[in-house]
Amino acid sequence: MVSGLLAVMLAARWLDRQSTSGITRIVVATTEISLGQRLTPEMIKLVDWPKDSLPPGSQADISKLEGRVLKSTLQRGEPVLDAKLAPLGTQGGLSAVIAEGKRAITVRVNDVIGVAGFALPGNYVDIIVATQREGDRAQSDQSISKIVLEKILVLAVAQEVSRDDTKPRVVNAVTLEVTPEEAEKIDLARSVGSLSLVLRNQVDPNATRTAGVTKADLLALKATAGGVPTQERPAGVKRRTPSPALAAAVPATKATMTNDETATVSTIKTSDCIGVINGLRSSQECY
Repeated sequence: MVSGLLAVMLAARWLDRQSTSGITRIVVATTEISLGQRLTPEMIKLVDWPKDSLPPGSQADISKLEGRVLKSTLQRGEPVLDAKLAPLGTQGGLSAVIAEGKRAITVRVNDVIGVAGFALPGNYVDIIVATQREGDRAQSDQSISKIVLEKILVLAVAQEVSRDDTKPRVVNAVTLEVTPEEAEKIDLARSVGSLSLVLRNQVDPNATRTAGVTKADLLALKATAGGVPTQERPAGVKRRTPSPALAAAVPATKATMTNDETATVSTIKTSDCIGVINGLRSSQECY
C-alpha cells in the first residue's frame, strides 16, 4: 500500500510538471478599453496562456504597461500586444491614434454632409467641394462640383473616437486623418466652397479620377459661339438645311414674300429651330 501511494504521488507530480511546462502567463484586459486611453493596473491582469498559441508581441510584466496608451480598442480578455500600444512617452487622447506622418483636421458637417451620421470612426470617405470655377466671367456657368480627396480615414465624430459602434450618429463635426498636403487642400476647399462627405467601401482601394461636373453637364447644356448655353436638341428632331426663302427671311423679324400672293412671315428663333408663320399656317424648321 505504501509503494502504491508513493507511485500515485510521483505520477501526479510528474503530470503536474508536464501540464505547467506548456503554460505561460501574459497580460490581458479585464474590461473593454478604448483607443487613446492610458492603462492602469485595474484594467489589466495576468492569466495562464498556452505557449504553443502565444500571440506575437504579448506582454508578461504588468508594471511595464502602467501608463502606456492604446492606439486601438481592446476587448475584455484580449491580450495586450505591442502592436496595440502607442510609443513610449505618448500622451493619451486623439493624438495617440494619429499615424506617423499624418495630421488630424476637423470639418463642420450636418445630417446631409455627414452622410446621415453613417461616417463613423474607422470608416473612409471621399471629399467633394462645390465652388465657382475661375475663368471667363462672361460665361454664365461657373459652378463646378468635384472630388478633391479620396479614401480619407475618419478618426472621430464630435468627441467620440470609439470604432466599435455601428449605430449612426448625427453630429456637427468630423475629424479626419490626412497628410499635411491633404490638410492644406481641405482648408482651402472649405474657404472657397461647400464640402460634402461621400462614404466609401472600407476595402475598396481604387482611386477614381473625375473632371468634375458643371451646371452645363448637369442640365445637358452646350455652349454656343456667343457664350450663352443652350439646351441640346431633343431626341428625334433632325437637323435640316433651311430653304432659300426661309434663309432670306431669317435676318428680318418680318419679311414679304411674292409667290402669286403676299404673305407676312414672322420668325421666332429658339435654339437651332425657327418657327415660321405663313398666314394661318405655322411650321418649324430645324437646322
